[in-house]
Amino acid sequence: MNILILGSGGREHALAWAVKQNPKCDRLIVAPGNAGIADIAWCAALDILDGAAVVAFAEEHAIDFVIVGPEAPLAAGVADDLRAAGFTTFGPSKDAAQLETSKGFTKEICDAAGAPTAAWARFTEVEPAKAYLQDKGAPIVVKADGLAAGKGVVVAMTLDEAEAAVDDMLGGAFGEAGAEVVIEEFMRGEEASFFVLCDGEHALPFGTAQDHKRVGEGDTGPNTGGMGAYSPAPVLTDAVADRAMEEIIKPTLAEMAKRGMPYQGVLYAGFMIEEGAPRLVEYNVRFGDPECQVLMMRLGAQALDLMQAAAEGRLADARVNWADDHAMTVVLAAEGYPGTYEKGSVIHGLDDLPETSTQMVFHAGTGTQDGKTVATGGRVLNATARGASLKEARDAAYSLVDAVDWPQGFHRRDIGWRALESD
Repeated sequence: MNILILGSGGREHALAWAVKQNPKCDRLIVAPGNAGIADIAWCAALDILDGAAVVAFAEEHAIDFVIVGPEAPLAAGVADDLRAAGFTTFGPSKDAAQLETSKGFTKEICDAAGAPTAAWARFTEVEPAKAYLQDKGAPIVVKADGLAAGKGVVVAMTLDEAEAAVDDMLGGAFGEAGAEVVIEEFMRGEEASFFVLCDGEHALPFGTAQDHKRVGEGDTGPNTGGMGAYSPAPVLTDAVADRAMEEIIKPTLAEMAKRGMPYQGVLYAGFMIEEGAPRLVEYNVRFGDPECQVLMMRLGAQALDLMQAAAEGRLADARVNWADDHAMTVVLAAEGYPGTYEKGSVIHGLDDLPETSTQMVFHAGTGTQDGKTVATGGRVLNATARGASLKEARDAAYSLVDAVDWPQGFHRRDIGWRALESD
C-alpha cells in the first residue's frame, strides 16, 4: 500500500513509526512532516488544509490510504474531499468534526444523548458571561468554543481568573475560536483519556492514557498541549470503560448518526472520573498529542490494520491485541512555552539515541538547518519508552531525556506521578 499521513507533529511521527512496521506499507509519505519523520518517510511539501491540493497529490502518487493526523484539516473538510474523490480515508467528516471544533455543539449533543457532562452555558458577550460567573462562583471552567491548539481552556480557581479569561477570549485572544465562550461547572475527580475507533456504525475501545496538561510539576501553571502521558491509565478500569461506552460513547455516536453525521475515525474522550463514575470533559476528533505516542508505542504494526478497518467499515470483527505492558512519553519543550519561545536552537545528541520497539524519541517541532536538527515549535521532542511496569517505562523514558543535549529546552520530571504514587 501507498500510505499518506497528513501532519507534522509528534503524533504524526508516532503514527508513521507504527505504520512503517506493518508489512502492508510499501511506501509512506508524510506531509509536511518534520526532521524526525524524514528519517523513515518521504516528507512532502503540501498545504494540508487545501483539500483540492491534497486530492491532487494523492492522485499523482497513487495513494491507497490516507490518515489525517491533526484537527485543522478535518475542520477544513479535507477528509470529505478525499472520500469524495474515492480515497480510503481515516478521519471524520467536517460536520462530525464539530465534536472538537465547537464546545457548544458537543454540549448540545451530550444533552440530547443524555451523556453525563458538566453543567454549562454559552456566551458571546462579556457582561452576561460575567453575570453568570458571579452567580455560579469559582472554581469554574472557561473555554473558547472553537479550536485553540489545546490552550483555549482556563480552569479558574477564582472569579478574578474567570473574568480575565472571559475578557481575553471574547476580546480576541484566540481570534474566531473565542468569539463564543462556554462556561462549565468545575468537575472534581481524576482526568483520563479514552480512545475509541469508529466506522460509522460500530465502536471499538482502542486504549487509555493520562495526559499532563499543566506546564509545571505537580500539575501547576498554565495549560499546555500536553507535557507528557502514560498508558494505560489505572483510573480507567474495565468497569469504568464499560460504563463510559454505555452511558457516553454509544449515545453520542447514536445521536450523531441520527443527525446525519455518522462518525468515522478515532474519537478521543476526556473523562473526569469520581468514585467510578465518568463524566465527559471534552471530545477530540483525532489522536491526542502526546497520548498517541504512548498508544503507538504499545500497539506497533497493528495500528495500521485497525485504522484501515475503521475507514473501511470493518470494525465489527476487529480486535485490539494489547500486551500487558506500559508506556510513557515525556515532552521536551522550548523555554518559555506555552508563552513566547525562541525558534532555531540546535539540538545535540539525537543521533546516539536508541530507536527500538521499546525506546524512541518522536519529533514534534523540529526542522533541519545546515545539516543540524533545530527546534521549530513549542513542544519539540517526545522521549517515549515501553516497559513491563510503569516505573520501568518511566526510567527508560527519562534515560532518553537525559541523553538529549539541548540547553534551551525544559521538561517535567514527574510524568506519571499519580499512577506511580498509587502503586
